[in-house]
Amino acid sequence: MGSEPLLSVRDLRIAFAGVEVVRGLSFDVLPGEVLAIVGESGAGKSLTARALLGMLPRAAAMTGTVRPDLSAARGRRIALVPQDALSALSPVHPVGDQLAAAVRSVARVSRSAARARAVAALEGVGIPDAARRARSYPHEFSGGMRQRAVIAMATINSPDVLVADEPTTALDEERRDQVLRVLAERRESVGAALVLVTHELDVVREHADRALVLYAGRLAELGPARRVLERPLAPYTAGLLASLPQHVDGRRLPTFPGTPPAPGALPPGCAFAPRCPLATDICREREPEPRHTDGRLVACHHGEDR
Repeated sequence: MGSEPLLSVRDLRIAFAGVEVVRGLSFDVLPGEVLAIVGESGAGKSLTARALLGMLPRAAAMTGTVRPDLSAARGRRIALVPQDALSALSPVHPVGDQLAAAVRSVARVSRSAARARAVAALEGVGIPDAARRARSYPHEFSGGMRQRAVIAMATINSPDVLVADEPTTALDEERRDQVLRVLAERRESVGAALVLVTHELDVVREHADRALVLYAGRLAELGPARRVLERPLAPYTAGLLASLPQHVDGRRLPTFPGTPPAPGALPPGCAFAPRCPLATDICREREPEPRHTDGRLVACHHGEDR
């Protein structure tokens, strides 16, 4: 991986009707790396990813910076692999035509040349008999084939950054592994970095270089993925890992007490304090700032104590 970031996010804040749901987030995306963004539902994962793409809802108010701004070159320098492949593909046009249109949207090439690239892209993600299947409509593809097709569409113009928003949530384990393998192969073939939004920590362990853990719209921990998962310093990260089924050995699945706070009803101090077994008075009084500890960033007053 190169040392100069492809993207630098600084003090990213996203609000709806004056209520912040992403709160002062800063991180970099490095060339060729896989950066996983993880956390419970409502942590701000997908909103953060869509801010990189310039695809926030109209009602969202964003401050902070994303540099350079690649959203104007969406599809060419930055591209999305969505969760729901069927909704991402037009039902009234053949899959090959849609991929060819993506080529022609950024390059002045003939229709036949764009068509050839579309077929090659489908072959590149393992679609059998790609020239014939390029003439098929999305409903004629299986779920796994549709997911491969949107990976082909996202990578067909060799972007610098891919953003994959929960790309395997609706898939069984076998198809999930197939799709992740195809995504990795295509990402490597075009030399792109990947921002992977996921709630599956085993996927992070196997596929990510770094992990960004979010809680209540704010950084909890950021560092090398294996180090974060094998020796978490933020109590929230440790709780996520303890809740995985493979960690309970037949005992009752441990859970956090309580639920994440609503964005408009954050407690004073650390947002995780009401659920945290390590919380002390300082946690309930002052929100911790991220600090460098053990080669990573940790936002916890007691991060060094773990």
